[in-house]
Amino acid sequence: MSSNAQDNLETRLVHGASSKEVTGDKTGAVNVPIYLSSTYHQENFDTLGTYDYSRSGNPTRDALEKSVADLEGGTRGFAFASGMAAITSAFMLLSAGDHVVVTNDVYGGTFRFVTKILGKFNIEHTFVDMTDLKELEKAIQSNTKLIYMETPSNPLLKITDIKGVVELAKANDCFTFLDNTFMTPLYQRPLELGVDIVLHSATKFLSGHSDIIAGLAITKDPELGDELAFVQNTFGSILGAQDSFLLIQGIKTMKARLNESSKSAEKIATYLDQQEIVEAVYYPGLASHPGFDIHNSQSTSGGALLSFRLPDREAAKAFVENIRIPVFAVSLGAVETILSYPATMSHAAMPKEERAKRGITDGLLRLSVGLENVDDLLADMKQALDAAVAASKVERVY
Repeated sequence: MSSNAQDNLETRLVHGASSKEVTGDKTGAVNVPIYLSSTYHQENFDTLGTYDYSRSGNPTRDALEKSVADLEGGTRGFAFASGMAAITSAFMLLSAGDHVVVTNDVYGGTFRFVTKILGKFNIEHTFVDMTDLKELEKAIQSNTKLIYMETPSNPLLKITDIKGVVELAKANDCFTFLDNTFMTPLYQRPLELGVDIVLHSATKFLSGHSDIIAGLAITKDPELGDELAFVQNTFGSILGAQDSFLLIQGIKTMKARLNESSKSAEKIATYLDQQEIVEAVYYPGLASHPGFDIHNSQSTSGGALLSFRLPDREAAKAFVENIRIPVFAVSLGAVETILSYPATMSHAAMPKEERAKRGITDGLLRLSVGLENVDDLLADMKQALDAAVAASKVERVY
């Protein structure tokens, strides 16, 4: 069994990486084989075969890359050793003297790369609130070559108008990159909206089991794909065969996992929004969320991730120390619910003053909702919030 372009996305998630179609396997194996080989025998003295060295190509990784390209509606897919490896490799398509515009509310690792590494290559940057297209337009310079988006963004789930950014980019001869980790191709299709490169930390929802580190990049334009293939091969930060296989397996169950987690996330967000100690809830599935209408126009779900703000560090600490079910850890997108503290986890690389400018307060918590019973999660949250109320130093008037 294999999928084709006429099948619905849900079918292609399950059958997209076919042993027979992608690798030529004739055994009838349901799963793509794990090709644990660094090198390949060459039959011809004058011409190398399809595979010669696994940095440049591996059949298991190829199966994954072809599958994710299809799922995102692209022509080329690339699997990297991490999400940051995918992001930084895509940035290497730029040249000295270029300028990039990056969304304010960006993952801490991306912020670190842009602020600490890009400048060494004489590439300038400007951070801007991309919820305001007028501000974005002002930030574009004559040497701007890239507009970098996260939508929903990390960790405040801010919404960027993808079509609006693409229009500005095309008018100014810029590339557009978009980190689609939170929505996945199941809920958001950036290439169909004109984006040049879609990026993923596949560690998260695509894999879904907290067992691998992986990154993906997908291109629509074949020539841009060739350029990124050159970067991938040159830098060599490729995903190994074993992890490629595990990611293929994770993708097969993504619809069931993500749909169930997203239903629970909406219930939890609604509950938190009604609690007095919770100063703000950031979830694109709530009608009160800034950018709700734009998100609905370009995505099909609020997703399984939300953030919420407690009054201060003491309240956040008490909540974390009293919560029972979620794992308190970095990362997101797994079958287990994961609670994170952005100030010291995902955005630790961002200086405190920069976090403050972006609304990443000492009371902010991020919740990636898993597959536990939602009633159990809600009951657990109630008792943790009670502890947060007792611990908070903010005087409350009832």
